[in-house]
Amino acid sequence: MQPRFRLSTLVGALCAGALAVSPTAAQQPAAPPAQRTAEHYDVLIRGGRLLDGTGNPWLRGDVGVRGDRIVAIGNLTGATATTVLDAGDRFVAPGFIDTHSHAGSGLESAELSSARQLLAQGITTVLANPDGGGATDMVAQRRDLLEHPLGVNVGLLVPHGSVRQAVLGMEDRAPTAAELARMEGMVRAGMEAGAFGLSSGPFYAPGSYSKTDELVALARVTAPYGGVYQSHIRDEGDYTIGVVAAVDEVITVAREAGVRGVVTHIKALGPRVWGYSAALVNRIDRAREEGVEVFADQYPYEASQTSLSAALVPRWAQAGGGDALTRRLASAADRERLTTEMTENLARRGGAARIQIGRYSPDSTVEGMTLAEIAAARGANAIETAMALLRVGDASIVSFNMSDEDIERLMVQPWTMTSSDGALVPLGQGVPHPRGNGAFARKLRKYVAEDGVVDLAAAIRSMTSLPGAVYRIADRGMLRTGAIADLVVFDLDAVRDNATFENPHQVAEGMTHVLVNGQPAIRDGQFTGAVVGQVL
Repeated sequence: MQPRFRLSTLVGALCAGALAVSPTAAQQPAAPPAQRTAEHYDVLIRGGRLLDGTGNPWLRGDVGVRGDRIVAIGNLTGATATTVLDAGDRFVAPGFIDTHSHAGSGLESAELSSARQLLAQGITTVLANPDGGGATDMVAQRRDLLEHPLGVNVGLLVPHGSVRQAVLGMEDRAPTAAELARMEGMVRAGMEAGAFGLSSGPFYAPGSYSKTDELVALARVTAPYGGVYQSHIRDEGDYTIGVVAAVDEVITVAREAGVRGVVTHIKALGPRVWGYSAALVNRIDRAREEGVEVFADQYPYEASQTSLSAALVPRWAQAGGGDALTRRLASAADRERLTTEMTENLARRGGAARIQIGRYSPDSTVEGMTLAEIAAARGANAIETAMALLRVGDASIVSFNMSDEDIERLMVQPWTMTSSDGALVPLGQGVPHPRGNGAFARKLRKYVAEDGVVDLAAAIRSMTSLPGAVYRIADRGMLRTGAIADLVVFDLDAVRDNATFENPHQVAEGMTHVLVNGQPAIRDGQFTGAVVGQVL
């Protein structure tokens, strides 16, 4: 039989051992600390409240950077640096990671590649090609992005909708075995080229023509690469299968494909499903308890943005592409069915007064007006007006369709990341959603500083270490030695999302310093001209 020891006996023995130290030895003075040469850094951030990104409370300290890496954190008194940045007791955090960004196309242009609208919010990394849309050739897209210097880092996703359209066009049917194999090959090539996962948008055509088994098959291709399945779910309201079943579909794909699933820009869209956020939280929590890796991201606004056709036109009418839709809009036989279904879809979004035209190339005079206002000016009803607009061209819209209760319930979940769903739009062009210029600043201003919905450390975690871990973005998203020096220094009292729905072309403020890959892109609140982003 093994002997049993009492804890008190063990503690007594340890204490006795400690007391047995000779008094002479105990009275010896401690050796003086070894003299060290003062450390020198390329960049030294002094006197900040350090938020490491994990959700821990802030600690006071300094940060030393050499090259593109953080090499020291703590009390660095006596150190010198080529560039010293005074944090002035402001918060220091990892650079923000936007998990759902439409900035990719803008970053390919010389006009917008410096990404100042993103940097002003503290965003240092974006994931492009969301909702199943974007380029299918990752090698070519990387080349196009690097044609001009980048202000932020960019990670790429393989877009399911674009892959499907390349193989099946806009056909509403399942792929043949050979077609599915071609699609799998395209996804595999994207992952081999460095993509972080597969994005899908089964709410949109042609992604809406896919079945769950197709999404599982393509997500499974990403599994050996550690890929993520990120989805604009099939239904965020009650259009088709309903928002709860649509979240269940993401859970199914994650479980069966063996990947991490992300319900992107999670919401309960439209008055008919307000309050359903409780069911969504229950579904995701239950899946996680069962061992399925499911997460979400969210932008902090009560309005979404999409196209007029995506919001109102049933998917059967979009089969075959734009020309086919135009013919159906002109067809008396189809118009009756379209009118009925578009009327129902408009009701799902709360009516014509809740839909604001963002950008409409054929007639910029309607930009910023609601569908109700345009209809009144034309002396027509809202559906007739929408059809008239669509016959000439599609419009982007801002749709006011969410409740504060749902936004806040989803925001505080430990598996919810922060995203913008925003595009890089030239200042003054159209009336886009303000999220492109303000999402991250708005969360800090409204939901942390003003309303206290989420505390600062948790909000920073949702912007940094959580997305870094979910997407496996190496060495980004945490304030630690050895990590890449994507860093932000900000004054919480000064952070402002200046962009509004009426005037969205205003950049955020409150970022004192922003470093990208170790180099200051913003210093003392001013852009430095450094443009050192990478395609990850």
